[in-house]
Amino acid sequence: MRATIFAGPEEVRIPIGEGSVEFISASVDVPAQPRGVVLFAHGSGSSRMSPRNRFVAQVLREAGLGFVLLDLLTTREDAVDLRTAEFRFNIELLAERLETATRWVRRQAGLETVPLGYFGASTGAAAALIAAARQPEAIAAVVSRGGRPDLAGAHLRAVRAPTLLIVGGADTEVIALNRRALEALACERELVIVPGATHLFEEPGTLEQVALLARDWFGHQF
Repeated sequence: MRATIFAGPEEVRIPIGEGSVEFISASVDVPAQPRGVVLFAHGSGSSRMSPRNRFVAQVLREAGLGFVLLDLLTTREDAVDLRTAEFRFNIELLAERLETATRWVRRQAGLETVPLGYFGASTGAAAALIAAARQPEAIAAVVSRGGRPDLAGAHLRAVRAPTLLIVGGADTEVIALNRRALEALACERELVIVPGATHLFEEPGTLEQVALLARDWFGHQF
């Protein structure tokens, strides 16, 4: 079956609950016959407009994968969070929203059985791993960029999706946290350190390396 085509990307609203008037926003781009679809969970203080995640998403799209760039907070929550920062570190809430978005993707025509993956940055990586642990049959692969997978805690042991952790070589504290998380994971897993890259992969060529690593990881697992 041909999948629902979201060309553009297209901006959509995903209801956060049964009968709820609140929603989370997403930018979606899915080809007619996708090899898979990757849902992006951004880090604290960022949004679906993150130029780094959009760059990675475009590389995936060129490889025949669809993508869903998500804001995991509602407009109301985001306004509160700008003042208090009370939601951006609520990893359980972010994971629930990612699960909601996953169910939404599954309801789209032609995407009922397509392989799904998560790409998480910073705290979004922890949310992605928790959501993957809770949906072992639904998620085929996870990639973390400069993430905090350690914040997934005890959920790490329950992750079954093959997981790639990508960290900048100059991001020493986060390297240590990722190595700790790598030891806790019981699934197929790999840690790749990009030489010379800092936390945001702003150095020339480093984000390109992240995108190609993610493309190859999802391509292999899908």
